[in-house]
Amino acid sequence: MDPFEVRMQFLTLLRRLSASQQSIQKVVGYALKYFAKCGEDLWDCIVEESEKGSINNRINILYFLDSLCEASLLVKSQHGPIRQEGHATPSTSIYVDYVSRDLSKIVEHVVPEGRQGLPNLMSTKQILESWRSKRVVDPQKVDEAIAILDGRKASLEEPAEARPSNPLPRQEIFKRIEEDRERHKRLRERRWVQPVSHSPHSHHPPLLASFLPLTDDGDGEEELTLDIEFENDWETTSDWNEDDDEAALEENALCFPNGNNDDGEQPMDLS
Repeated sequence: MDPFEVRMQFLTLLRRLSASQQSIQKVVGYALKYFAKCGEDLWDCIVEESEKGSINNRINILYFLDSLCEASLLVKSQHGPIRQEGHATPSTSIYVDYVSRDLSKIVEHVVPEGRQGLPNLMSTKQILESWRSKRVVDPQKVDEAIAILDGRKASLEEPAEARPSNPLPRQEIFKRIEEDRERHKRLRERRWVQPVSHSPHSHHPPLLASFLPLTDDGDGEEELTLDIEFENDWETTSDWNEDDDEAALEENALCFPNGNNDDGEQPMDLS
């Protein structure tokens, strides 16, 4: 296909995009297949549809970008940078570079001002926080995008005279409920997926949990996702305090209500 045909077929796929993984993966595969030939044109299509599509389609595009970034990093780890036609230097992270560059613009399109963008606000924030914790996109870029969302939310909380409202048709509302159910199901599943290393120099299967870091902060792109998530959790966990002592004593009392059990085991010494 020539670039015009590739673009037109991609626009058709984007406009038919739904919350199902089958639909999302179909568009992800198409975008990766034609990245080297016309990746920049396909990205322009994504930005265009995120601005012109319906409010439901816009959030579908953002979830599609989530899967596209994950797939792009996986391709990068297996095949390295990909050179695009007409570009002197290869793309280091495929579509992730475009997402990082235009993230604020995408967020403004997906969550427009006023009550129209309210249905997409929380889902967009969840995706951004996920990207920040996994270092998919530069955390500073994510913070800038989240600041836009905070501004949208603050503007809705301000008292205002009659705001114009365009309620969704009944059919669109039911469709949105079903798609939200599918997206939340996917989010719950991904919480249990073992993180995958994006290191381009690693040819070993991903390692399971370890008590020591497997990589250092200075490793940059080679730093394992598992270590990044551990550092994030470590920084947000509070020190041991009196509440923890009380919780441990309560658990101990539940386990040994009479001070000992039939096997002669003694309760744990928490002093």
